[in-house]
Amino acid sequence: SLSEAAAGKKSAAISVCDITRPAPNSTTLPPVLRRLEAAGIPRANITILIATGLHRGATEQEIRQIVGPEIAANYRVGNHDARQRDTHRHLGTTRSGTPVWIDERFIGADLHMSLGYIEPHLMLGFSGGRKLVAPGLAAQETIKELHSSRFMRDPRAREGSIDDNPLHAELLEIARMARHDFLVDVALAQDRRIAAVFAGEPVAAHYAGVQWVRQSLMQNLDEP
Repeated sequence: SLSEAAAGKKSAAISVCDITRPAPNSTTLPPVLRRLEAAGIPRANITILIATGLHRGATEQEIRQIVGPEIAANYRVGNHDARQRDTHRHLGTTRSGTPVWIDERFIGADLHMSLGYIEPHLMLGFSGGRKLVAPGLAAQETIKELHSSRFMRDPRAREGSIDDNPLHAELLEIARMARHDFLVDVALAQDRRIAAVFAGEPVAAHYAGVQWVRQSLMQNLDEP
């Protein structure tokens, strides 16, 4: 549980989707924040990071839309900036050679969390989970490698598949290097209301969400 994961921690960083994704952060954040504070993490030590990847930063108005006006007014909320490498920590290199730079505000916290949503993704198989760490909070040196032909041209990096997807495996490795501790991911209905919630240890919780979304949204056809 989140209460157990937060026990004994003094600070927390939460990665959330940016304005280009319809993640219901204003709904999922309040119960998460309540649990963190109840576990003893002071509000002043909680940082909410908008995982922009290489997208532009959110405006003040968009930040209020992303996290809700009350949270925007009472918590530390900041944009990730992939182009400022000196604001990232170098964690090493993946086994396949990707340099790993992740936002220092995320790495510097005691507890590393993400809030996202799961849907089919054109090369990663499914969104959510590890994607909120990289490319979401990664420096451009990391992001450009993840979007290079090494992955883009691999036929296994495709929509609806994670089991043998090299990009999925790469992001999982980066998330482990960044010590991704806990996630809350949702699946959305057609009207963008929450259809299901998955929370807990990131790999297991995300996989459970992927299985649910796969069964709910996808169908195998006999032929194209």
